[in-house]
Amino acid sequence: MNNQDGKPVTHPDKSRLVPMAIIFVVICGFSFYMGIIFCSEKYRSLSIYSQKSIESPKESSISPLQIKYISFPECSIDFQDYTPCTDPRRWKKYGSYRQTLLERHCPPEYERRECLVPPPDGYKPPIRWPKSRDECWYSNVPNEWINKQKSNQHWLRKEGEKFIFPGGGTMFPNGVGKYVDLMQDLVPEIKDGTIRTAIDTGCGVASWGGDLLDRGILTLSLAPRDNHRAQIQFALERGIPAILGVISTQRLPFPSNSFDMAHCSRCLIPWTEFGGIYLLEIHRIIRPGGFWVLSGPPINYKRRWRGWNSTVEAQRSDYEKLQELLTKLCFKMYKIKGDIAVWQKSSDNNCYLELARNTYPPKCDSSLEPDSAWYTPLRACIVVPDPKYNKSSLSSISKWPERLHVTPERISMIHRGKARTFKHDNIKWKKLAAYYKMLIPDLGTDKIRNVMDMNTLYGGFAAALINDSVWVMNVVSSYATNSLPVVFDRGLIGTLHDWCEAFSTYPRTYDLLHLDALFTAESHRCEMKYVLLEMDRILRPCGYAIIRESIYFTDAITTIAKGMRWECRKEDTEKGSDTPKILICQKKLWYSSNQSSIWQTMNLSCQEN
Repeated sequence: MNNQDGKPVTHPDKSRLVPMAIIFVVICGFSFYMGIIFCSEKYRSLSIYSQKSIESPKESSISPLQIKYISFPECSIDFQDYTPCTDPRRWKKYGSYRQTLLERHCPPEYERRECLVPPPDGYKPPIRWPKSRDECWYSNVPNEWINKQKSNQHWLRKEGEKFIFPGGGTMFPNGVGKYVDLMQDLVPEIKDGTIRTAIDTGCGVASWGGDLLDRGILTLSLAPRDNHRAQIQFALERGIPAILGVISTQRLPFPSNSFDMAHCSRCLIPWTEFGGIYLLEIHRIIRPGGFWVLSGPPINYKRRWRGWNSTVEAQRSDYEKLQELLTKLCFKMYKIKGDIAVWQKSSDNNCYLELARNTYPPKCDSSLEPDSAWYTPLRACIVVPDPKYNKSSLSSISKWPERLHVTPERISMIHRGKARTFKHDNIKWKKLAAYYKMLIPDLGTDKIRNVMDMNTLYGGFAAALINDSVWVMNVVSSYATNSLPVVFDRGLIGTLHDWCEAFSTYPRTYDLLHLDALFTAESHRCEMKYVLLEMDRILRPCGYAIIRESIYFTDAITTIAKGMRWECRKEDTEKGSDTPKILICQKKLWYSSNQSSIWQTMNLSCQEN
């Protein structure tokens, strides 16, 4: 046969096609097989935190990591309250629109400080809990500005060498106890174990959260590092859970449906501006059936507007806009009395199903993960709770304290997360906590109050300490499997964090840091030196670190710790002499060489306090 040009058409040799086809099929099959292996390995690495608390990885025969000893210098005295990722020295680099400058802006690696943050002149070991709730040493938080500005509102007052906290606030100058009593009358769920976790936005010195501790409610107080400067520092010095943060352009570092209750007492957040984006974030982190409590503008505007530098018409408009927005977000007015209004989030998804397609704000689409909360931009859309987890609503979840040990429904979100592994984790940490108390006799006494579990899975360590006078900040790596929903469903609190960066807190705010194979999991991303320097920054003088780690890292950790003026000793694990080891470290109390001579020469032993 000829083609159009008259040239003969050549046909391929059929004898060559068959082997070529076979080779092609073999190559495709091999590629598919390798793809499965690669994806499996990738998924396994992403799930390392889920597996490490269930199955101990086998130790390799690699020699221990060795590094040279470095004696870290002191930072200058003006860095005594250094918060690297919310440093006022860097605010001018960022805009003031929506208070962006108050968000996390961590310094690049070449600007990182490799020095030890000194305590203030005259620093003393903190007053012990529960006395610390009502007083703290002035020398530990020497903030004269807040003392002058807020003394008339009874936030605090200076008496001799101490700050006294009378329990006042902008909306409760007569005492936080009476304020919460009224709130409790409006929301009976506060006193029957239904409500266990709460968040206080714009917390002041955290008197509201401190009062709720006696009522069995664990409150995380939240405030930015702003012109009040020391709000969060005061809260933590008092022994009340708190974290630096602001609702601005990024999500708060918590999963969806976390808190049973959120509270704002004249925190002056413009809830209805920018498309209601701030209230949308509160909606995201409150669990179905949870409560939002607001006091201050525009509540009770008919009586209060004169004191708000406003007009009654403007306050009425603000109230109507707020009520309209809350209705669109499937909140219903629960109760209102005096200066306090309470709304309740819908406990099921029926309301969201009825929202029209063209409603504003719209429902978020599937491209936005509800629990993504580490540097995740805020979006003006409604996060609709997953109906698959209908037992996580406040009306369905077990009451406190039973819920601490009930397997959370959302454990199924975690790779290999089952009731069996959850119970095994509980048993494991109960034994470990008892062993830790043998290694550190101060654990379980009033010498240790603020505790951080730097890389938790289910919050097992915190659960094991539940009967001690401590509270635990459960931290889940932003690069690990997000198990934080399980932590909150148990009635505990925590946050997402990347340990390659500084934590959102002031220096000297934790008595005990605990980490379990953190360096094994994160050493490929985070330089060990910077992680340990950050631990030194947030650990109180005389505080402890429990470092459970592979023997590959323990010698190197000990070397760096010595350069930070820590004293460490190596212990076997609770199982005896197996390959992982436990380092028990204690931070020494020292004073800056740039301070007054009386504190330079003072040598206060931690054993004496």
